[in-house]
Amino acid sequence: MYIFKAAVLGAGAMGAEIAQVISFSGLPVILKDVDQTMLDKGMARIRKIYQGRVDKGKMSAGDMDGKLSLITPTLNYDEFSDVDIVIEAVPETMKIKRAVLEEVSKVAPESTVFASNTSALSISEMGAFSGRPGKMIGMHFFNPAHVMKLVEVIPGLDTTQETVDDVVQFTESLRKIPVVVQECPGFLVNRLLMPYLNEAVLALQEGAASMSEMDEKMREWGMPMGPFILMDFIGLDVCAHVGEYLEREYGSRMKGAELFAELVKAGRMGEKSGAGFYGYGAETDEPVKKMIADLQASGKVQKGAPSFDPDRLIMPLINEAALCVDEKIASMSDIDMATVAGIGMTYGGERVGPLAVADFIGLEVVLARLEALEKKHGERFHPARALRTRVRAGHLGRKTGRGFHEYSG
Repeated sequence: MYIFKAAVLGAGAMGAEIAQVISFSGLPVILKDVDQTMLDKGMARIRKIYQGRVDKGKMSAGDMDGKLSLITPTLNYDEFSDVDIVIEAVPETMKIKRAVLEEVSKVAPESTVFASNTSALSISEMGAFSGRPGKMIGMHFFNPAHVMKLVEVIPGLDTTQETVDDVVQFTESLRKIPVVVQECPGFLVNRLLMPYLNEAVLALQEGAASMSEMDEKMREWGMPMGPFILMDFIGLDVCAHVGEYLEREYGSRMKGAELFAELVKAGRMGEKSGAGFYGYGAETDEPVKKMIADLQASGKVQKGAPSFDPDRLIMPLINEAALCVDEKIASMSDIDMATVAGIGMTYGGERVGPLAVADFIGLEVVLARLEALEKKHGERFHPARALRTRVRAGHLGRKTGRGFHEYSG
């Protein structure tokens, strides 16, 4: 099915930017919200993105007006009788998503695809109350949507292959890179990223190093930004919410750091609130240092000796990627490509993902480092079967010509 007209539910930051991306591809798109103020802010955000292109000489003012004319902002469903795809980008709670999907199912044609921009919630569960489980799919854009190329495409248990194919083709028409990911909590990129980010917070609250020290070391390692700067950008409320969900689904392996709850309780949500791990404007990070001291004094957190190695953050990320190989969540090449496109990961000056990094380092070295970390910090570092099996088979990475990937020469 070719998509001629789209609709986006929710005019917040992500919804507005998704609508902009669709209009930029030349398709008409409806942007719906329940609040006129949010709708106005969403349209202003879209105009700002286009104005930036005009200011840089990438498009004319006339072209901008043409693209903006493709977007119909609305507070109702009057224009939904001929939409081919609806993308919901409402707040990340199943109750709200259920309500809007049940509403739109009453007005959209039977042939309409329903896509959710959820970053972690179950597509199969949404399909069950959408009224069209075969047409329900995940379409997870990354923030900022008008810049990031990756889109995770997530079929639910009942999603048809035709729907998957249609959404992959639609994603490509938006000049994005689709990666088909089998449904699991956190999908692919967030599932890999959260153990990395959480481990940074665990190390911080134990006193292994300061935020700035860890941020600097991780940039030197090859990440585009340090974990604390990244979390402040994402929003600590979002990190805490996703972390809580992953802990419920995966158990103690994904148990969140105690400091997350303290920061959210104090209203330190990151850049958007003027304070997160770091302080912005007149704010400082002194309250965070006090939170850590209080956690240590209470006995909730064990204070350790100052000692930080990037392996403590990178090894869980590699191991989670190997667990995704075990579970066949995505192909090994897609796991690496999604991590590069979604996180910007590099190693040794090359844009490579975690499985390729493991091949560079040597799988037996990665296994040994994970075992040492497990002995020191606990079961969350327990090595994946996909890693152990390859080491036993002598598939050690680049030096043997075969690891997670194959190498010639």
